[in-house]
Amino acid sequence: MFEELANDFTMKYSDGSWMSALIISLLIVGVSLLLFFGTFVLLNRIYKRTGNQLLRSIREKVRLPALLLLMVVALDIIVLAFAPENRFIDGLRHFLNLLLIFAITWLLIRLINLGREIIMMRYDIKEKDNLKARSVVTQFRILERIIIFIVILIAISVALMTFEQIRRVGVSLFASAGVAGIILGFAAQKMLGNVLAGFQIAFAQPIRIDDVVIVEKEWGWIEEITLTYVVVRIWDKRRLILPTTYFIEKPFENWTRVSADILGTVYLYTDYTVPVDSLRQELTRILESEKNWDGKVNVVQVTGSTERSMEVRALVSAADSSSAWDLRVSVREKMIDFLQKNYPDALPRSRVEFARQPGQDQ
Repeated sequence: MFEELANDFTMKYSDGSWMSALIISLLIVGVSLLLFFGTFVLLNRIYKRTGNQLLRSIREKVRLPALLLLMVVALDIIVLAFAPENRFIDGLRHFLNLLLIFAITWLLIRLINLGREIIMMRYDIKEKDNLKARSVVTQFRILERIIIFIVILIAISVALMTFEQIRRVGVSLFASAGVAGIILGFAAQKMLGNVLAGFQIAFAQPIRIDDVVIVEKEWGWIEEITLTYVVVRIWDKRRLILPTTYFIEKPFENWTRVSADILGTVYLYTDYTVPVDSLRQELTRILESEKNWDGKVNVVQVTGSTERSMEVRALVSAADSSSAWDLRVSVREKMIDFLQKNYPDALPRSRVEFARQPGQDQ
């Protein structure tokens, strides 16, 4: 094999032009590598001086795929310039073409990730009033996955089409694409439904990242949204995995659909003798010392009554659902403590009255 390569090389460059081809090839490769390493050394120095996270992301995400792409292109140039056509070289070129497709795909995926990070730097979902941030983060995370899926699908298709045998099979399959499409349509119906639901969630946004929801009688936060499923982080750190179609087809509660602030309720069941005005004053005193209260809502109302007790509702407000939960717990504990210490007779109790019958002794 090597003797055959040597003979082909001698025939191709019998006029001595190989030296010019070598110089030009090495010059192209050398300049490309110099520019590559010089660029990343410069980025590294600027990052160390400024601490710019964008430069850090560019360096970490782009360096390896860009280096692989550059090396593959360099090898392809050298092989194209010096290697004559034969079976071995054709196989090597085919391998380099596949490696080139992989490198380009890898680089595109990293650039998509980088683009999403650049946009996300302007939004912080950890803020209290984070409705806009959660909306943008949800859209771009789903769109990122959609674009990456399309890029990978195209890359696999292009790589397979480089094989002559598969290309011939592809032409045959194209003739029967109608039957194949029907079969695949039935087989992938569920998956396609979830993917379309993912598109709908990305644009209509019935849910967003970090929304507070109640699904399947569980209270939690939307932690992750993909094309096919949604992860809900339950308050006790469990994870509820639901298909994306669930949030399109079934009803659920979204506590932060319009804004993050929320009302909380505390119910007390007391005797009819309790002074409601005293409860209102005590609630005000409690809320003024609570850091989780946002200062908007402070209401005490009698919302129900039975033959044994009456229902008193304390309505309070907080900036988000987590603060509202902590506020409700604290208010409930302090209001009960207030009743125990100041109005113990006003706690719910049962009364029994004995009526004296006529003629009964005194």
